[in-house]
Formats: sequence, C-alpha cells, structure tokens
Amino acid sequence: MSQEARNIEKESFKIIEKKLKNIKHPEKEIIKRVIHTTADFDFGNLVVFKNGAIEEGINAVKDGRDIITDVNMVKAGINTRILSRFGGKIKCYIQDDNVIEASKKDGTTRARASFRLHKDELKDNIVVVGNAPTAIFELCKIIDEGIRPAMIVAAPVGFVGARESKEQILEYDVPCIAIKGDKGGSTVAVAITNAILNLADKGENY
Repeated sequence: MSQEARNIEKESFKIIEKKLKNIKHPEKEIIKRVIHTTADFDFGNLVVFKNGAIEEGINAVKDGRDIITDVNMVKAGINTRILSRFGGKIKCYIQDDNVIEASKKDGTTRARASFRLHKDELKDNIVVVGNAPTAIFELCKIIDEGIRPAMIVAAPVGFVGARESKEQILEYDVPCIAIKGDKGGSTVAVAITNAILNLADKGENY
C-alpha cells in the first residue's frame, strides 16, 4: 500500500471512529471495518453479535481452523496471509464438479449443494456466507443434524430470503455475526472475517 493510500485509510477510520463513540471494543473493530467497506453508517445498527462470536472466531483462527465460504468472491477477499500463519485454510466448493452435478439434479443452488456435500467440514470451522441465503438455510439443517461450526458470519444480501435466513440462523445457539435485514454482501462478509483475523493477529485473548 502506498503512503497516499495509507493516509486516506487512516483519515477514513478517523471519520468512522467519531461516529462510533458509544460502541465498545471489540465490536467496534468489526463494525468500523464494515462501514469502511460500504460507506454506510446504517451498519452501526445492523451488525448482530451472538453467543460470543468474536471471541469464538478469534479462538478458532488461533486453533488453526479453516474458513469455508459460500462463494469464491468471499474466498478471494479473505486475508490468507494471517489465516495460513495460524495453520488454517480457506475453502469454497461451489465450482466443484460434484457440486454442480448435485445442484442440477436436485434443482437447488450450488451454494446449498456445496454445504450439503461438504457438511462434515463445517464442524468446528468458521463458515462465512456473503451471497447465498440458501447456504444459510442449508446450514440450519446441518446444525439440526448435530454438526456445529465454530463460528458463523451470516451476511447474504438481497430481497428474497436474505432477511429470513439471517433471522433463522440467529435462533440457533451457535456463535454468529449477522447483518439484520436485506443488506449485506460478499464485501461485508469479507470485512467481518478480516476484522476477526486482524484481532487474532494482534494477539487478542478471550
């Protein structure tokens, strides 16, 4: 990053910090990165933290757990440098041949099929959804079967199923960071995940 870019980023975070005075650490670290990514201060009231999600996410990173995403756009944005330092990997199966075949056969989205076919890998790992509500609906079924992720980032965007999927996952007793309502998206999911990775990299302990 150039010095000019660093200066712009620093000034941007100063502006955000001024409007987040009432939000405490470490939640502030997550929210400010989402706002920095979106330039949307509404997210200050939309990010939901449940069941010690930040702490569990940090601990999972430090334990070398993997991150499984719903789409490759989310996978591409996550900081692999930090994750790999702790021994974790980023995985996305949406383009695998068996996933595509199952999706066509069952008439479901590839995101849903990828979670179903690789459900065992979701156990004790971090699951990040930034695009497909159907992936979260499938994740709920998988949790009902007794497979529990270490932490979930639920941030799909859209007007069909996004709001409902996030409301549903928040009913579960699983560490989760979710975005209320229709807003979200891959960049938001990435911002949340990278904030968790940065906190782990700084040596925060819980």
